[in-house]
This record gives sequence, C-alpha cells and structure tokens, in this order.
Amino acid sequence: MKIYIAGKYSADNVIGVLRNIREGTKVAAKVLKSGHSPFCPWLDHQFSFYEDISIQEYYNYSTDFLKVCDAILVLPGSENSKGTQEEIALGKELKIPIYYSLDEIGK
Repeated sequence: MKIYIAGKYSADNVIGVLRNIREGTKVAAKVLKSGHSPFCPWLDHQFSFYEDISIQEYYNYSTDFLKVCDAILVLPGSENSKGTQEEIALGKELKIPIYYSLDEIGK
C-alpha cells in the first residue's frame, strides 16, 4: 500500500525542525519495513542541495503524491499543524483512509 506520511515539519527553531525530520523519517522507515511504500515529505529538503525550490513547489509536489496514495498516516502531535490539517482535509475530500498509527493499518 502507498502511504503518505503526514506530520509537522516546521518549528520555531532549527532544532525543532530537525526533530520533526527525525520523527517523520523514522516512521517512514517503519512503514517501509512493515511492507508498505511510504511517501516521506521530510526527505524533500534534499532537493535544495541542487536547486532553489519554493515552498509552493514543495507543497505541489507533496500534494500530487498524496492524491495517488492509498492511505494517510498522521504522526502523533501533528494534528494542529496547518500543513497536516490541509493534508487531512484533502485526504477526506478524496476519500483516502486516514490513520493515526501504523498498527491501525496492518499489512
């Protein structure tokens, strides 16, 4: 199953952003090891090593992948993130199942 991992990325300081990247990629690795195919937005920062990418380009890219995923997995504590709220709303609009733990998804 293709699973979009949704969660907070931004923070008010670089340490918070790095923690969010760590948490998001850690969960994506668990999704991969569970036999699913994760889309991990926290790996997007690597594009900026090669090109200047706007926030809107990142959003468009992530949204395009969300639209073709079979499910959305929302990270704990991310429900109040503006971006995560938008991803959840789009998932509901597209009738994509939304989960709040990997255990809910299963194999």
